[in-house]
Amino acid sequence: MTVNKFIRKLLDLKGLIVSVFQLKARDKNLILWVKTYKNGCLCPKCKRRCRIVRTMDCYREWRDIPVCGWSVFFRYYPREVMCPTHGRIQEEIPWAETYARITYRFEYLMLVYCQLMTQKAAARILHIPKSTLSDMLHRLIKRLRDGHRIRGLKTIGIDEISYCKGHKYATIVYDIDRSCVVWAGPGKGLESIDVFFENNLSEYQKKNIKWATCDMSRAYIGAIENHCPNATLVLDRFHIAKALNDAVDEVRKEQWRIADPDERKALKGLRWLLFKHSSNRSKKDSRTLNALSKGNRRIHRAWVLKDEFEQFWEYKAQWAGERFLKRWMTTALKSRLDPIRDFVQTLRNNQHRILPYIGSKLTNAIGEGLNRIIRIIKNRASGFRSLPAFIDMIYLTVGDVDLPAQIPNNFRTL
Repeated sequence: MTVNKFIRKLLDLKGLIVSVFQLKARDKNLILWVKTYKNGCLCPKCKRRCRIVRTMDCYREWRDIPVCGWSVFFRYYPREVMCPTHGRIQEEIPWAETYARITYRFEYLMLVYCQLMTQKAAARILHIPKSTLSDMLHRLIKRLRDGHRIRGLKTIGIDEISYCKGHKYATIVYDIDRSCVVWAGPGKGLESIDVFFENNLSEYQKKNIKWATCDMSRAYIGAIENHCPNATLVLDRFHIAKALNDAVDEVRKEQWRIADPDERKALKGLRWLLFKHSSNRSKKDSRTLNALSKGNRRIHRAWVLKDEFEQFWEYKAQWAGERFLKRWMTTALKSRLDPIRDFVQTLRNNQHRILPYIGSKLTNAIGEGLNRIIRIIKNRASGFRSLPAFIDMIYLTVGDVDLPAQIPNNFRTL
């Protein structure tokens, strides 16, 4: 076996012939002079074999994946061909995108590594500066998503996430059925979400959305009801329960403020007990809370109402859930607890957006799970200076397009 053939077999160079190789030991660079084998002289647009017009005077160089600590480079003199359809044009380079400076194999590894680790670590493995990798990565993501259209959107979730100090937020739109992010944009107001509906979805796509879920943000609720006439909006169960917990905690705070030192000893440590779901409480916790019926009846009354409300999520018939909700709200209004009354007013205003949960069991849990991954991306990078760079990493990691899969199959090295 010749050395050239050994290098070709070692590096798995399919469709390429290594004519000459050079070793630069000082820089640990392996330079391969390559040429195409049975797939050259093709028009990059129509893939037709064409007549060669001339060979370029200067060679081009492409960075390939490193091997055993050595950086590998391809060198080749491209040729111009005459295409009957597209005229005089540079031939297709089978191992790299047109006018790119890195090979498909390098692009694939770069995408996979940046999904799994920091850009600094990926740059170290690939033997390039971090700033260079960052520039190449974001250009590559933009190229692979260029012309992408959202398809098959039936169930959406909307939420916001902070990406920088100073109350800077981004709006995230999820495809709940496929558990992925379909869009991310700056801001968290009505203008931000309107950009998604107006610029990314057609009228047919908007009418085709059947379910939607979000928190109790008026901006998101208004946008969904305005742009998606056929969608059933379900407010997220987690945010409803959180609002009730906040109301109960406000009752506890009011009682703490007016309590004397001896009474405060009895109220100390109640906060997390009041927040616990009934299924997670021990018998000791229940005895402590039941003792409030004599120690502080207002906090006990708020806790009982909170525990009773948990039954709503277990109903399977919407009419039964609606009947329960009316009875519970009547009882809560008679409790003479202002924070609970405010929560009842919230329930009344959004009752038609809460009751559909019984039939659908739809929540924004998938969106919250994706939010957790997005926060990991942010923390892994120690924050992002610009939102576009952050959005690119969101699309790479949890986007609706599998970006590494867009690289031609025979160049996926892992």
